[in-house]
Amino acid sequence: MTDFPKKARALGLCSGGLDSILSALLLKKQGIAVTWVAFETPFFNADKAKQASALTGIPLIVREITDTYMEMLKNPRMGYGKNMNPCPDCHTLMFNLAGKIADEQGFDFLFSGEVLGQRPMSQNLSALNYVAKNSGYRDKILRPLSAKKLAPTQPELQGLVDREGLLDFSGRSRKSQMALAKEMGIEQYPTPAGGCLLTDEGFGRRLKDLLAHEGQNPATRRDLVLLQHGRHFRINSATKVIAGRNKAENATLAALADPAIDSIVRPAAPGPMVFVPNKGDLDGIQTAAAIFAAYSKAAIGQSLAVTVLTPQGEVVVPLTCPDREDFHNFLL
Repeated sequence: MTDFPKKARALGLCSGGLDSILSALLLKKQGIAVTWVAFETPFFNADKAKQASALTGIPLIVREITDTYMEMLKNPRMGYGKNMNPCPDCHTLMFNLAGKIADEQGFDFLFSGEVLGQRPMSQNLSALNYVAKNSGYRDKILRPLSAKKLAPTQPELQGLVDREGLLDFSGRSRKSQMALAKEMGIEQYPTPAGGCLLTDEGFGRRLKDLLAHEGQNPATRRDLVLLQHGRHFRINSATKVIAGRNKAENATLAALADPAIDSIVRPAAPGPMVFVPNKGDLDGIQTAAAIFAAYSKAAIGQSLAVTVLTPQGEVVVPLTCPDREDFHNFLL
């Protein structure tokens, strides 16, 4: 093994999955001081990364990046995947942010658990090169699990990392990773299934709608969190209605609703939590009252007077309970 001129320090992107764990332990085996960084937005969190850190003892930095992420998400250079997932540009941004942390804290290079060819669209050679080039840290990014399938990186050429101790994994099969995990005594690790909401078709549809109706008021973090909960109805350009689907969602939506800016239905019968984010217009408020009635325990045709609490005061909406089918065209 190469005699290192100093004990190198490496900062790795961590999803919390097996690949992240293996890549870090490979470097740690070489005497490299390894730290992870994980980023959080309403679309993904650092929960698995925290579990991996607790399991391995590898230090973890967690950063919330919603505002920066939204700038990229609205116009990714490489576009989107099947849904609203901008994977190459997402990885590019994460390496850029990790690189800035590395510069600030004196890390020598960056790494990740990416495996060449494991994901056909985001981990092919072209995508890996795109990410490295556009991150601003091309010469400092190492992918230990596939390093021998890729060109030598600056950390290897400088003698900070022994290339012979790196691997040549490629393709979608995970047999090699599982065998290495067994060899390293790693018995607990999460499944490789992704946790990014941007890959979900329904979530992506809601997000597209939100961005299309931002107007003069950019979407807030709360607006993005709300996309995960309840039924969403687009009434008009100024108004969206959200209704809980069960007791747990009703509680979540009640906690997220803000009477200072939202129009909130006061239940006139047992039913869902319903509100209009960012107030809405009168037509939308009246429709919100009708949606509450339709999804409540009131009978179709029953007369109700539904009160909606707006930031400007109460609006009482007298109505006859409609059928839920009347609102299916509004569902997102």
